[in-house]
Amino acid sequence: MELRLYNTLTREKQLFEPISKDQVRMYHCGPTVYQRPHIGNYRAFLFADLLRRVLELAGHDVLQIMNITDVGHLLDDADDGEDKLEVQAKKDKVDPWQVVAKVTEEFFADLELLGVKPAHAYPRASDHIPEMVEMIEALIQKGNAYRVGDNVYFDVNSFPAYGHLSGNKIENLEAGARLEINQEKRHPADFALWKSDAKHIMKWETVFGPDGFPGWHIECSAMARKYLGDHFDIHTGGEDNVFPHHECEIAQSECALDSPFVNLWMHTKFLQVDGGKMGKSLGNAYSLDDLKERGFTVLDFRLLLLRGNYRSSLNFTWEALKGAAEARINLNDFRNRLLALTDCDAADAVDLKMLSADSTVAQANTAFRAGLSDDLNTSEALAAIFHLRNTFQHGKLEASENAAALAFLNMTNTVFGFLEELSADGLADDAIDQLIVERGEARSAKDFARADAIRDELDAAGITLEDTPDGVKWFRC
Repeated sequence: MELRLYNTLTREKQLFEPISKDQVRMYHCGPTVYQRPHIGNYRAFLFADLLRRVLELAGHDVLQIMNITDVGHLLDDADDGEDKLEVQAKKDKVDPWQVVAKVTEEFFADLELLGVKPAHAYPRASDHIPEMVEMIEALIQKGNAYRVGDNVYFDVNSFPAYGHLSGNKIENLEAGARLEINQEKRHPADFALWKSDAKHIMKWETVFGPDGFPGWHIECSAMARKYLGDHFDIHTGGEDNVFPHHECEIAQSECALDSPFVNLWMHTKFLQVDGGKMGKSLGNAYSLDDLKERGFTVLDFRLLLLRGNYRSSLNFTWEALKGAAEARINLNDFRNRLLALTDCDAADAVDLKMLSADSTVAQANTAFRAGLSDDLNTSEALAAIFHLRNTFQHGKLEASENAAALAFLNMTNTVFGFLEELSADGLADDAIDQLIVERGEARSAKDFARADAIRDELDAAGITLEDTPDGVKWFRC
């Protein structure tokens, strides 16, 4: 399974070839833990999860690192001003470290709800100050950085490739817009590696002075180096990370280490709401709790994101989420019907690679992998799943292929994670409840054949129904 992935740096799809045959090493920009992430933020984190799962499907061993930014990220990604964490701490009237602890806990709880595979490490910026200082000292020694009092800045003119990732040219980066006016800097695009501020609550005593804290960009360079080495395979983030964050990471890392930094840069587009920007100030930055309050599950949201390509803007609406929920019910129903006709042991015994090439399931497997191989084209991969489901629904799937179909669906779920965990008896509780609702609707419509078919299906899966004055009760045999 060869993967062709889009590289933001080269602006083209390219065959993915890991640096080492033994392991793929990748780094993902994690959250700045000043506020609980909203669903827009989770698009980038779910993309990272998808990428890892696809790499593993392709047979790679993956080392995945995602950082936690708990200091040094100033408002508007600037070099001067207040830290996002300290601003939130003042608002909540608590210590900044209390904000860190609370939001970090919420973040990990949300990842678990979303079914995200845990990264192999979640380094925190505040735990890696010595590594940052070491890199900054190396940059000063090599002439790529300069010190003004207790502040240290990177000299962008010392790195001719600055701007290649984002397409920005140094001569066009003048003060104003995103670049603040700072008389200490040699050039407006020079960025802070270390800042000094006696009023800053989160600070450390280093060789640069008693009241310092790191710049946002140096944090990721130092942590990536510690856990992945000087040169690694993949770095991801949202489209807003391209400039200045990732541009600055490349410059400081390649200058400090005299080595290529990252081979493949991948970025997700924003998640919009009703065709517009999502933001807390706009009142439309929904949390996972908001989805639940509307009657949806986080897996509905997960499937919604999978229906769009990661490099395309995706519009979140409640109607779109409803469509994803209905599609997921259909997929759950597909699995439940296959489980009623075969069993997990039979599916586990199937080797999808050994299927006859002209079989329906083999063709679905080929189409699914082809979609993912083409820069993670999830909509194409999903189409392969639904095509197989439709074939089954129309009675055109040979009974001899049921076990293979179940094996295929289980495999796709290891990549997409859109189906609930199965109970020990096979059917998830909510899937049983859904089938019972459908049976009730069929009976109300006097479609007794359909109602009986659902009852037989549940019976075959080991589920016994009892019609009582209080409604339908069920239990496992």
